[in-house]
Amino acid sequence: MNYISIKNNQTIPVADIPVLDYQQFSETNISLLSKHADRHCVNYFGYIQGNSIKLVSCIADDTSHEIYISSCLVDSSKKLESMSSRLLCFEKFEREIHENFGVVFENHPWMKPVRYPYNRADKSSVMDNYPFYSIDSEELHEVGVGPIHAGIIEPGHFRFICNGEQILHLEIQLGYQHRGLENLFLQKKKLLQRVTLAESIAGDTVAGHTTAFCYLWESLSGFDPKPEIDFYRTLALELERIAIHTGDLSAICTDIAYQLGSSVFGRLRTPIINFIQEWGGNRLSKGLIRPGKTQFPFTKELGDRLNEILNDYEPDFNEMCKELFKLPSALSRLERTGTVSYDDVLNIGAVGMSARMSGLLRDIRTTHPYALYPQLNHKPILKHHGDVYSRAQIRREEIWQSMAYIRQLLKDIPESKANYEMPIKLKPNAFSISLVEGWRGEICHCAITDADGDLAVYKVKDPSFHNWLALALAVRNNEISDFPICNKSFNLSYCGHDL
Repeated sequence: MNYISIKNNQTIPVADIPVLDYQQFSETNISLLSKHADRHCVNYFGYIQGNSIKLVSCIADDTSHEIYISSCLVDSSKKLESMSSRLLCFEKFEREIHENFGVVFENHPWMKPVRYPYNRADKSSVMDNYPFYSIDSEELHEVGVGPIHAGIIEPGHFRFICNGEQILHLEIQLGYQHRGLENLFLQKKKLLQRVTLAESIAGDTVAGHTTAFCYLWESLSGFDPKPEIDFYRTLALELERIAIHTGDLSAICTDIAYQLGSSVFGRLRTPIINFIQEWGGNRLSKGLIRPGKTQFPFTKELGDRLNEILNDYEPDFNEMCKELFKLPSALSRLERTGTVSYDDVLNIGAVGMSARMSGLLRDIRTTHPYALYPQLNHKPILKHHGDVYSRAQIRREEIWQSMAYIRQLLKDIPESKANYEMPIKLKPNAFSISLVEGWRGEICHCAITDADGDLAVYKVKDPSFHNWLALALAVRNNEISDFPICNKSFNLSYCGHDL
């Protein structure tokens, strides 16, 4: 067997991962994905091992709930045949490996920089010489937006090539932040420092990334999370989903100048995040989720309070949705705007809502379940038109779904126990992977420990890593005035990408 099969949140000895030559490695991973829409690459990364670069690929089978792990050792000075030339979903992973280690993949469609990390292989590769795509024509013009944003979000540059108002091509260049988070996970030795780093990966996905870190850490230490810990994490994840989706519906209304929707949805987000603060002391869930324990007990009184908040939230939310989704002027901006086809989201390896908008089932809560989602019998919400309207509908229906899940959870609040005895040391020479479905989509954390049981490799993948290309495809042949609504309907993360 050229790969080993494991489950989500499972730890195995690194020695159990088959080490292939590159040709075997390439053919194995291509064959695992070719003609299999129910499989996708959840992570593909490299790290230094001696004088070589070790590549590790993680292919998820969304039907069998398995993850296929394989590896190979390569010499960074030797050129390798690109897997992206045959399957486009590998293109960004290969670009990152090239940027980090100097490995050259021949016949790659475009070996351009990903994020300009401080420890990149080629220090001469800087923003000033970024190779923007261009078309030489007197009829076309370019429009540059950013990197400084007109609002308060993170920096990113968008370069449009337009024919009049029509967008022919959009290139998105990120990499303006250089926090070096993955290396900080190795440098910081205290668990509190590391979990704080996980909370800081993306400010709108604190529950998502922290949950992934905690399950990974617990798996590496041999700790089996208790049902009450799963209860807390499931509840926090679904509250985060409601809060962000509600805020995004507000922002979508803002971008089509529908002030009533902007105001009402914006106001409805507030009691949800205020309740998160009431529960754990921070509106973004920072400090709430910790490995091996329940940081803030969830009491029956808190459950009654949350039910009261949802009972007040739901009728106003439903009334506002009824107005928005029947308003002709709003629908004219949402329908058939920013469309991405099923074939395109499959080819680029889109995940989460950016896949489900076009009928591609990518939802870790079902395909690689964790926490209490099996008991909730989660059913992913799929749409089939891949436009702004589909993305807005998914937000609306996932909010309804999350409210139902929370009410179901609140019927049986587990008794709290402040702390459990969790092993201090991690398993030595081990590999572990954790997948969590954040509100934006699939989060993946991978870790490898050394002979002493300390972290040797820590690899983070935010769903935005997959999905920025979907936005670039969405705006093609749309008018440039539609870019804000397309952008906000995805609401991808700059900091989650740049790390």
